[in-house]
Amino acid sequence: MTRSILRKFLRKFPTLEPLYQFSPESISQTFSIPPQKASLIYRDLHNRQLIERIKKEIVTFPIITIVDESYPPMLNTIKDAPLVLYACGDLSLLSEQPKISVIGTRNPSKDAWAKTEFVVKPLVQEGWVIVSGLAKGIDSFAHEIALQHHGKTIAVLGSGFNHIYPRKNSKLFFEIANRGLVLSEYAPNIPPAKYHFPERNRIISGLSFGTLVIEAMEKSGTLITVEHALDQGREVFAVPDSPAVPQSKGCHQMIQDGAKLIQHAKDIVIEWQMIKHHYK
Repeated sequence: MTRSILRKFLRKFPTLEPLYQFSPESISQTFSIPPQKASLIYRDLHNRQLIERIKKEIVTFPIITIVDESYPPMLNTIKDAPLVLYACGDLSLLSEQPKISVIGTRNPSKDAWAKTEFVVKPLVQEGWVIVSGLAKGIDSFAHEIALQHHGKTIAVLGSGFNHIYPRKNSKLFFEIANRGLVLSEYAPNIPPAKYHFPERNRIISGLSFGTLVIEAMEKSGTLITVEHALDQGREVFAVPDSPAVPQSKGCHQMIQDGAKLIQHAKDIVIEWQMIKHHYK
């Protein structure tokens, strides 16, 4: 079932409960859905095996839906907000502010750790929540720096919790689950897929008031998250470097296009102080 169909259901029935009384024909006629697709939806709604599996999953991984009070308010304002989030860890982080998304290339430069720590560590020490995507490279650095300095971090996955990607980050996943929070809009048994990662990027940017790019190649997947952030009306920050460093070219382009150049963590703190009243 697609998110667009689910949104149709939610607009008419916010709890979805009345849907269980519908026949396939009623689903098709009421929501203008092709009969064959309506029959599949009816079958899933009454599939006892699927229902039992979901019941077991939510014992281990709580589910937050878009109609729940615990759903993060900032995320609810974005276009195509996730309808369901599976969670593993400290749910209280969803309501904490400020949050900053920290992203960048999967193939960082030799100075990337130092650059990430220089900006992220002071924010962590001031109680900021660091949001990223558990990818190798800058994402991993951001999470690890938050954990090393006893801070708060949220990881957003492009797969279900039973299929950690990349596998080498399995240990990091468990550390974040124990000391922070991991989120995914995909059920635990859903493996990673190429299109999942651009989709999850809207959640990374949507959870935070701004997105900080540490390093990015000239043509980088990082730019997808930046585009989401801009579309969501979020701030975009970029760290400069020598023009001879390939991993800085994307950041320099962002700065030319209007991203805020970041020299110190305080540059981000100042921006937050100026606009934080919008996020209360």
